Amino acid sequence: MGDVSPASLPPILLVLGDEELLATRAVSEAVARARAVDPEVDVREYQAGSVAVGEIDEMLSPSLFGGRRVLVLRSGQDTRKDLSAALLAYAKNPDPDVQLVVLHLGGGKGKAFADGLRSAGATVVPAAKLKGHRERVAFVRDEIRRHGGKCTDDAAEALIAAVGNDLRELAAACSQLVADTDGRIAAETVSRYYRGRVEVTGFTVADATMVGDVPGALEALRWALHVGVDPVPIADALADGVRTVARVASAGRGSAYQLASSLGMPAWKIERAQRQGRGWTPEGLVQAMRAAAECNAAVKGGADDRAYALERAVFSVAAARQGGAR
Repeated sequence: MGDVSPASLPPILLVLGDEELLATRAVSEAVARARAVDPEVDVREYQAGSVAVGEIDEMLSPSLFGGRRVLVLRSGQDTRKDLSAALLAYAKNPDPDVQLVVLHLGGGKGKAFADGLRSAGATVVPAAKLKGHRERVAFVRDEIRRHGGKCTDDAAEALIAAVGNDLRELAAACSQLVADTDGRIAAETVSRYYRGRVEVTGFTVADATMVGDVPGALEALRWALHVGVDPVPIADALADGVRTVARVASAGRGSAYQLASSLGMPAWKIERAQRQGRGWTPEGLVQAMRAAAECNAAVKGGADDRAYALERAVFSVAAARQGGAR
């Protein structure tokens, strides 16, 4: 965070806007800077609509015991008149040992309070939702820079196309991309990294696992979890993949169309299971079914680490295929 001196901490910080990620980050950074000056800093949070003036007065008045304080006032647009008047009076002559951080949505509600803080010299941190495409491109480039990487405009555009406009998802993607590459991000880096991944489902994971492609299955699994696919359908897809191959294998030889009616499955699913079934033995499939059942129980039973349960199942199913191969 570089050198942080008490003088570099603005006594009043107005975080203005309705983008939760930017507002949350502004508060986290303000607290981190205060802690860099004084590790024992006293941080208190209040909701502007429900806090009493007396409580705030007490926190703003000079402390008998010294030490830095940070007051975070959330939902500043809901500040009542008496509190607003007290804070605006305080803002004319703030205590250097106290940092007041006010979050305000920035709309018409409570505008006089925000304007008053600004007039009193508050440092304003913009946290409004990014409206235009150019702003999102700039956000991505800044995020990559925050993590020590470099990124072209083309790469930022490609990332937005792959991930979408949600800032939390973009921020997570930027962090992941820098961690998984050398940090120099071009459009080709993004397209290579994201090719086809946006459509990843539990079936992508299951298909790769059933043919023994462990790296492909793990990559698909981690990406599916990263973009928010629920672990339960992934576990279901894995169990369904094993079960389908076992049913098709036990039905004997025959074309997919001949087997479709007796198995009650579409022909395309039988064809895929026949392809995936090469290299499997009956013993291997029994082991794989056991691994898929254990995974299902762990994921649906609320295991502490459902991602780990899924990863272990990928390894176990692939090992059953290898172990049973003749």
